[in-house]
Amino acid sequence: MTPQEQDLAGWFSDHLWALWGALALVLACAEMLTLDLTLLMLSSGALAGGLVALVVPGMLWLQVLVALGVAAAMLGFLRPTLLERVRRAPGYRSSLNKLVGSEGAATAAITRTGGEVKVNGELWSARLVPGVAAVEVGEIVEVYEVDGATLVVYPVERELGGRSSAAEIE
Repeated sequence: MTPQEQDLAGWFSDHLWALWGALALVLACAEMLTLDLTLLMLSSGALAGGLVALVVPGMLWLQVLVALGVAAAMLGFLRPTLLERVRRAPGYRSSLNKLVGSEGAATAAITRTGGEVKVNGELWSARLVPGVAAVEVGEIVEVYEVDGATLVVYPVERELGGRSSAAEIE
């Protein structure tokens, strides 16, 4: 090890709180990409570990123990409460519910029992709403509802009920 590397390693061992703070900052910034609140809870654990490092700098085991304990407590108690509040907020729609009303194209024939559709650039399994004749490949459909991982769709260019429109007959 060079003297510069020894100086750097010595500085980090004397200022471990800075590493905890950097870890907390990186996790908090990464949370902005996921918006799941998991990384934010881990960030709070790292922040707690950094605070312990400021108070008792030589006890790495205590810093790690506090960081893990705070992160686990936040994940177990605070995160579920926050997620529930977010989901109960007026106007909240999950990403799956936002698919309702979207248009897509059939990539395989769609019947009442199955098929495949491409919506917003993603392939989904699909089935038709009751009372609609089968949809052929390339036909435009609209999402009526989401049932698990299957989109319930209906054709945009036809009337519901299985009858063809006047424009389709000509």
